[in-house]
Amino acid sequence: MTRFALSATIVALMSTAAVAEDVAPSDVAYDDYGAIAQSLTGVAGDPAEGLRVMETRSAGNCVACHQVSVSTAAFQGNVGPSLDGVADRWDVDQLRGLVANAKMVFPDTVMPSFYRVSGYIRPGDAFTGKAAGELSPLLTAQQIEDVVAYLQTLSE
Repeated sequence: MTRFALSATIVALMSTAAVAEDVAPSDVAYDDYGAIAQSLTGVAGDPAEGLRVMETRSAGNCVACHQVSVSTAAFQGNVGPSLDGVADRWDVDQLRGLVANAKMVFPDTVMPSFYRVSGYIRPGDAFTGKAAGELSPLLTAQQIEDVVAYLQTLSE
């Protein structure tokens, strides 16, 4: 009986690990309107970490283009729409899709595709003048979930 219990525990742990595995950028399932229904990580996002990603220049740097009234970040942008009340305008699936790849909803947007690795025209390798090798997404799957969790707090 002990062997059975041990086997059942191992199977349960393995299935939990499979659920929490990140969805690869190339495997993200967008609906017809650009929304992503499934979490990219299986782990809830952290709103505080999402704000940090949004305000950090080397991460999402969302405030370079968007204004967020409750943010203390200096020099917030006005290229993109204000994010105040964004949780009232978009549901969680739509927010996830917009952060991952806004071009699925707004093809002509200048907003970067934060969770995309293909379909670019002639990506370069920094300032070397050489073609880039394999691309990594700008944000990790967990950072996307964190930003979405923060955006969900921005209701009026």
